[in-house]
Amino acid sequence: MRQEVYVLQHSYALQNGCDETKLLGVFSSEDKAQQAIEMYRTLPGFCEHSQDFHLDKYLLDERYWTEGFFTIP
Repeated sequence: MRQEVYVLQHSYALQNGCDETKLLGVFSSEDKAQQAIEMYRTLPGFCEHSQDFHLDKYLLDERYWTEGFFTIP
């Protein structure tokens, strides 16, 4: 059986065009991740950017970005 995890991040664009991204946690279920989002939404900073949470599901022992990447100048 392949185990899934849920990666929670908070990311938003700054005025200078850069992104501010924080890894908030890795959870064993989507429900636990959603509970964490509700808690974070009550905290300073996060409450001002309450729509900027990103939750992604990943499989353990699975490789990602297997074709590499390139930077657009």
